[in-house]
Amino acid sequence: MTTSYLKEGRRKPGSEWIKNRTRFLERAYHLTRTVFNRLYPPGKRFAPGLTEKLVIWSEKIVKGYVFNCQMCGQCILHSTGMTCPMTCPKNIRNGPCGGVRANGHCEVIPERLCVWVQAWERSHQSRQYAGEMRVIQPPVNRMLEGTASWINMAEGRDKVPF
Repeated sequence: MTTSYLKEGRRKPGSEWIKNRTRFLERAYHLTRTVFNRLYPPGKRFAPGLTEKLVIWSEKIVKGYVFNCQMCGQCILHSTGMTCPMTCPKNIRNGPCGGVRANGHCEVIPERLCVWVQAWERSHQSRQYAGEMRVIQPPVNRMLEGTASWINMAEGRDKVPF
C-alpha cells in the first residue's frame, strides 16, 4: 500500500532536524509572538486584507516547512513540544490513538514514529510549556481551516466553540 497521498508523506527534507531543536523553536515562537503582537494591530488598521494574506502566506511557508503545518487555524505547537498533532494521519489532537505500536511507531504509517510519541519526548525539552502537554485541547474547529492561527489567536476565534 502506498501512502504518498497523505500530507504527512510529503514532508520536506530538513524539517525533522529543526523540529528536534525544541528550545530553539520555543525562542523563535516567543520572538514571532512579540513581532506579531506589535505589527498586527497597525497592519489590521491600515491594510487589513493585505495583512491577512501576508500572515497566511508566511504561516504556509514557514510553518509548512518546519512543522508540516496543515493550516488548521488553531495552532497548539507550543503545547505539544513544537510538534504539530495535525500531522497525525488520523488528525488526533489529544494524544495517541490505541494503535501506537510497541516500538512507538504509527499504525497507519509503520515506518514513522507516532506524532504523539515525538510530541511527548519534545515537550520534556521545553522550558516554559512542558506542562501544557497534559492539557486536553478542544476539538479542531474545521471552519478555521486554511486561516492564519496567529490572527485567530489575536482575534479570539481559536477559543470560540463551533
